[in-house]
Amino acid sequence: MPILAGSNDLPAFVKIRTEPSYMKRIFLLIAIFLPLLAGAQVKLAEPVANAFSTKIGEHYQLPNDTVSDYIATAMTRAGTGGLDIDTTMMNLKKDPAALDNALKYLYQYSSVNRQQLIANLRNLGFSTNDAFALATYTEKKFKNDSKNILEDKRPYERSGNRPADVAAQAARDAAAVKAAEEARAKAALAAAQPIITKDSAGNTITVAPPPPPPPAPVYNMDARNLFKLHDPKSLYDLYGKENIVIRNTTDVAGNDIGQAYFLFPDTNNELEFIMHADSTNVITFSQENSGWKFPFGIKVGDPLEKVVKLNGRNFRIFGFEWEDGGTVESWEGGTLEGKGVEVLFKVVNSGDPKLYDAVTGNKKVSADNAALKKMGVVVERVSFQSIP
Repeated sequence: MPILAGSNDLPAFVKIRTEPSYMKRIFLLIAIFLPLLAGAQVKLAEPVANAFSTKIGEHYQLPNDTVSDYIATAMTRAGTGGLDIDTTMMNLKKDPAALDNALKYLYQYSSVNRQQLIANLRNLGFSTNDAFALATYTEKKFKNDSKNILEDKRPYERSGNRPADVAAQAARDAAAVKAAEEARAKAALAAAQPIITKDSAGNTITVAPPPPPPPAPVYNMDARNLFKLHDPKSLYDLYGKENIVIRNTTDVAGNDIGQAYFLFPDTNNELEFIMHADSTNVITFSQENSGWKFPFGIKVGDPLEKVVKLNGRNFRIFGFEWEDGGTVESWEGGTLEGKGVEVLFKVVNSGDPKLYDAVTGNKKVSADNAALKKMGVVVERVSFQSIP
């Protein structure tokens, strides 16, 4: 018999499936399993992750490799590469967060474009299937952050270091180095020629040229290199006893902590170095215009806003002119959390008493405090400790 619209004479099986309790169970199952299915879509298979780690490690060892150099530079600038970017890049699979960040910056290098990302993955030597898997994972992983990823790339491009230009610039740099070496060799050859002259009687005299001056010493100015040293002899061998003194020092908060090695003392390149018995090393900078390459890209004189960007979020500092004043109280779970980074900030423009009073005393101040922004807060001292 036909069932009329609005009739209560529904077959039993239809009534069962339209019961509220049955429908609730259906919706409950959907609510439980849909997030799980969504999560499964952004899980990177271990063999693919290992292959990506291996490929990046191989390319990082190549001279002037554009892609791996870009990733390493971006990770260093953002502070996601750790204190030793070389170790990180050579074994990304040991650090899943670093591997994700490497994919993020490869995505950035690819202008947040899936097809370009796939093309770059193929150029790295990945099979089509692995390239698709990596591209899908990356696209889903960072789909809510793609706008920021692209935005963060623009200052890099405006600086003239567009990825497309890196290889060309590397070639120009290599050519310039070669030309300089050839010019030095030519000058040295000319200087080594004997001088032929005549005395007052007209006799020809050959004078031996003076010995060439010794070449100026070249030092490794990447501060991360110091984390690999664990005995004074290695330090002296690398930087020379004439460039090192031992002095009393303090931590960034001004507390006495004993003695430290001071490299290149009383110059812009002054650096404090402490080797602990547990093999953890601490390096501290307090000079502006330093020639050192700083870990995480944080250097003395950097504005507060740059450190916030490197941390990925706001953090809190202790109020100025108080115990631990101007030091970071908490990184608030940001990128620099647990990385052995300690920073002391100073106020550049403290002329407005009302603004200054708002950030002094026994209090904790957020980095996005309006008074801090108006007064121009910068890094006064920064310390990096290796994690055992």
